Amino acid sequence: AQTGKPLIMSTGMANHMEISEAVTCAKSNGCNQLALLHCVSGYPTPFDQYNINTIKLLADRFNIPVGLSDHTLGTEVSVAAVGMGIKLIEKHFTISRSNRGPDSEFSLEPEEFKKLTTEVHNAWQSLGKPSFNKKSVENQNINFRRSIYVTSDILKGEKLSNENIKRIRPGFGLHPKYFNSALGKISTKDLKKGDRLTLDDFE
Repeated sequence: AQTGKPLIMSTGMANHMEISEAVTCAKSNGCNQLALLHCVSGYPTPFDQYNINTIKLLADRFNIPVGLSDHTLGTEVSVAAVGMGIKLIEKHFTISRSNRGPDSEFSLEPEEFKKLTTEVHNAWQSLGKPSFNKKSVENQNINFRRSIYVTSDILKGEKLSNENIKRIRPGFGLHPKYFNSALGKISTKDLKKGDRLTLDDFE
């Protein structure tokens, strides 16, 4: 910490008090770039014991970047942790598990590591920003939604009915939620079969 260099600390086997003491020690000795890695020191660790919800707890308690030290088999936990807001991932790597090193059993081989980086990147991109707005990719599919269209010619002054308006595709007309309120209303203009119904077309 006193070197002033960035510091990454793993939380494996440490309780809350020990983590708090370590963070305080690092910060009080000049470390201004500190990150924690949520870690379970089992080699490998079963999925049901990784409890990645702890990531959010660490971030809230210590207000510093939190990552994941992943000792599970595979890539699923790292990908899921992206949704918890992790900033970095540590994963054991081996050229080949057939080398039978001490960490081989829970290490990723090159193709698996490539898969991890791709999946993590895609998961991170998918988070985006909270929004209920229609996404651009949906524009091409708006025709699959339903809306209210004129299905038989309607003269000005004629009533709208189940016989001359329908809720059909595409979705460029009036929203279907207005259908029941439109029934029985009087047309304000001549409407042709195939016209999109609008709120200005009846009263």
